[in-house]
Amino acid sequence: MNNVFSNATEILLLAFLTITFLQSGIDKLMDWKGNLGWLTGHFSKSIFKGTVPVLLGVILVLEMLSGILSGVGIFELAVDGESMFGFYGAILSSVTLLMLLLGQRVAKDYVGAQTIVVYLIPTIFLVYLMQ
Repeated sequence: MNNVFSNATEILLLAFLTITFLQSGIDKLMDWKGNLGWLTGHFSKSIFKGTVPVLLGVILVLEMLSGILSGVGIFELAVDGESMFGFYGAILSSVTLLMLLLGQRVAKDYVGAQTIVVYLIPTIFLVYLMQ
């Protein structure tokens, strides 16, 4: 129990990433057609217009891996105070968010890009904490 309290900040941030990315990944799995249709329109006037299905698949895999690694990291920190999986989850989450940010910027969705930055800030902070 001591590990939970001494690593509370990291555990809470990992829970945030687990919820964020697993929910997003599961949504993409459950509504692939809806997400693909929306994103195809979203990127119709960008350099990504012909690659939306592949990019959606890549993002799906990265989101699921980010969420899983972050979730495993919670248990790893709570049980033995180690942070390898959590650190990898935080790094992969940061990379995933940067990819999403790039997509929003390329699509000229600047409000969407601002939203991604709201997620990116605590994620980068977590990487810093876990180094």
